[in-house]
Amino acid sequence: MSKPLRRSLLAVSLALAVSPAMAQAARYSTLQTGVASEPTAVYDGLIVTYRSGAAERTSTAAAATKLKSAMATTAVRSQWNAQFRQAPPVLNRVRRLATGADLVRPASKLSQEQLISLMQTLKADPSVAFVEPNLLMKPIRATAKAVLPPGQTAPNDPNAVVQWHMRAADGHAEHTEQDTSVSFPNWGGINAIPAWQYGDGDGVVVAVIDTGITAHPDLDTSLADAGYDFITDGYISGRATDGRVPGGWDLGDWTTDDKFLVENGGCAQSYEQSDSSWHGTHVAGTISELTNNSVGMIGVAPKAKVLPVRALGHCGGTTADIADAITWASGGHVDGVPDNQHPAEVINMSLGGYGSCASDGVTSQAITAAIARGTTVVVAAGNDNSDASAYSPASCPGVINVAATGITGKRASYSNFGSTITLAAPGGGAYTNDDPSTGTTVRAGFVWSTLNLGAHEPGTPTYAGYTGTSMASPHTAGVVALIISAALNAGKPIPTPQQIREILTQTSNVFPIKPTLRIGAGIIDAGKAVARAAGLAGGGDEANAVLLAKGQVLSGQSAAQGATQLFRLDVPANARNLQIRTLGGSGQVKMYVRATRAPSADGSDADVSSVRAGTTQNMQTALPVADSYFIRLVGGTGGYKSISLTATYSTY
Repeated sequence: MSKPLRRSLLAVSLALAVSPAMAQAARYSTLQTGVASEPTAVYDGLIVTYRSGAAERTSTAAAATKLKSAMATTAVRSQWNAQFRQAPPVLNRVRRLATGADLVRPASKLSQEQLISLMQTLKADPSVAFVEPNLLMKPIRATAKAVLPPGQTAPNDPNAVVQWHMRAADGHAEHTEQDTSVSFPNWGGINAIPAWQYGDGDGVVVAVIDTGITAHPDLDTSLADAGYDFITDGYISGRATDGRVPGGWDLGDWTTDDKFLVENGGCAQSYEQSDSSWHGTHVAGTISELTNNSVGMIGVAPKAKVLPVRALGHCGGTTADIADAITWASGGHVDGVPDNQHPAEVINMSLGGYGSCASDGVTSQAITAAIARGTTVVVAAGNDNSDASAYSPASCPGVINVAATGITGKRASYSNFGSTITLAAPGGGAYTNDDPSTGTTVRAGFVWSTLNLGAHEPGTPTYAGYTGTSMASPHTAGVVALIISAALNAGKPIPTPQQIREILTQTSNVFPIKPTLRIGAGIIDAGKAVARAAGLAGGGDEANAVLLAKGQVLSGQSAAQGATQLFRLDVPANARNLQIRTLGGSGQVKMYVRATRAPSADGSDADVSSVRAGTTQNMQTALPVADSYFIRLVGGTGGYKSISLTATYSTY
């Protein structure tokens, strides 16, 4: 059976509610986003980031004074009196985040127009760098759910028979249905088992920032007590009081009680109400479910340690709490919380909300700092069949943003897409041949992992199939753990997050059918990626590309007919007007350009081809994607001799 979910991501609006005198639930407010396809959103206060060097950045007393003075000027008071016929609200500073920003709440409930006015006032202050609502983000929940029937028989991990997503994407027939005469060609699996000869995740910590984890006989929960619950609000956490507590255990995230309804001052629309998802438990199982233990199923990196970090509870989790969780999980310091004794090499976040990730916002700042500490950050693209550039953290700079495919290797119908996607991984398509028009759900359409049967509080451990980009992201996080493990086993330095990104993209499998919408470089292949990390062959020839710098002229390039040369140009996020060209010399040259991956010698998979007669070839684009561009020069009839290759772009 399947269980559709009306919404997987929470949309952004300029809404918030704050009144210390009101009931706890009344802090939350919902307003329309102005985007027709998005529902109302929920916020709790504002996050104010001060400029580097400003006194407010280092002094909490100065920050508190600033909030008071900002609303007390004659101009602001006159504006509010004229526009709203009331005095401007008092701003209460709640706490300082690990990024240095402040969480603040007005002392009275605001309309959307009042909130916009308040944000504009704060942004106008020279000491303020950025102002954003404290968004209540959601776990990117499954678009469908299936329960595994009993009676599976197979050696060792008996239920691994249904985990098509762990096997090779070579088109072999998957007999995963109860009717063994029914099969599906597997073009979407990640080929995990061959990777274990090089590394199985041993010695690697993967932080799962999610709903927490539940006890399960097929999960290693040895770091559950070492994890932390970053939810500050008792209403969201389900605890009797506000405040953070040790441990990464999932207490449940159900919203079926009337107190969670928006009309009762809560944070959920009636169509959003649901029993507990046990989302973090499913994600954790995909990453490192115990393997070769004659129980249940297998995980991508069976020896990796999951560090559960609870940041999502009833109705989701706030931007401020999630930002602190990112900092702590990656080894950074958060005031009031003991430092993490198990800093993560990898963070998985299968969560998100509508609204692009601003570089000055706290989520982006926390992620940038985590990457600088050496932590690779993997996120889910989102389940709204929309451009992921409009979602956070999917659009945050530096993340590995993962779209979802099904068993056939096609983009899952729900998966977000676009230029911010790094690559794709199994998320499941739910339906026969990943085609929703069939209306028939099959076990081969789901991603299978650990779960719990409790409707509210934790109950009996079980296994279940989910579909969603939330399932694609942990496949990728698990492969990152394998990459690090393989490098350690081979006596090599731990790859940097950028090097890991390149290993993943450059060893990914070509889509069996070219997607009509961009979902990254290809489908992740654990076997190839881990072999590359171990120093063996894997993927294409990108590692051998000659680096081309902006403005550099590589002269004297020559090749015989049919021979190729490969070059690489790294284009930053602030680039404009990219131009790549060849000129001079003699003969015939063909130029193929592709972002992320090297184009093939025949140019069939190139993003841009320039094959006019002679040696003058040109590629240009006004708004290039921030990525590595691979340029393949191919000798045409008679080859080419002594040509020059150059590339230019402007920055802002």
